[in-house]
Amino acid sequence: MQPADERHNQRIVDQFSRQAVPFAELPGHSQSMQLLIDLSGVSASDTVLDLACGPGLVACEFAPFAHHVTGIDLTPKMIEQAEERQKARGLANLSFQVGDVLPLPFPDASFSVVLTRYSFHHFLDPKAVLEEMVRVCKPGGKILVIDVVQPPDKVEAYDRLEKLRDPSHVHALTYPEMAGLIAGSGLLEIRTARYKVEGELEQQLKASFPNPGDDEVIRAMFRADLVSDRLGLDIHRQGDEIRFAIPILVVAGKKPA
Repeated sequence: MQPADERHNQRIVDQFSRQAVPFAELPGHSQSMQLLIDLSGVSASDTVLDLACGPGLVACEFAPFAHHVTGIDLTPKMIEQAEERQKARGLANLSFQVGDVLPLPFPDASFSVVLTRYSFHHFLDPKAVLEEMVRVCKPGGKILVIDVVQPPDKVEAYDRLEKLRDPSHVHALTYPEMAGLIAGSGLLEIRTARYKVEGELEQQLKASFPNPGDDEVIRAMFRADLVSDRLGLDIHRQGDEIRFAIPILVVAGKKPA
């Protein structure tokens, strides 16, 4: 039998091989880039690592401001999409590779900015991933974690929903859990920001690959939440559409010099 981490990695590759194109096309995934660039303080002398880079959306936005950007992702089809995006934008200071996060295949202190977006909820051990991010960051460098974070009273229902929509989902950190991770990381000068990724239910389902029949369960959960608000997604009707807003937390910190 495969170890649990190998089975989980296979779920991620299976899901995101199918999501590679529709994930990149969801409009909410291109929002708030300037916020991340500003919080990172990235400059022309910086070497950037984009961890779990997906189709290269963040890496390609950071490249014009950085000396070089490296993207790493577990899913080969995501890397293919990233390389196509790089080529289309004519960006020379980018490199992408297929690879895992535990451990990261880079020496200590390899990058001056290390970031990851929308990935922590897929990790079996986010604490270990954050430790790897700190390890490969240069002293005095910046680390950014950007992900959905939920209040403690919403997270159980949200996790249940997301595991139906995307079986590679593990757990959305709560605000106290994220605060504990960051406090234990040794990072200094912590800055935070919040924003929401807005979307529409049917469009989101078209970009997802739940198990057969689970799409109807998801629709029922969304309809119920129009009244109960258990999912923490501000679910509401707009005409014939059911819309939502995913709460995102950005945490930026500096590795001690």
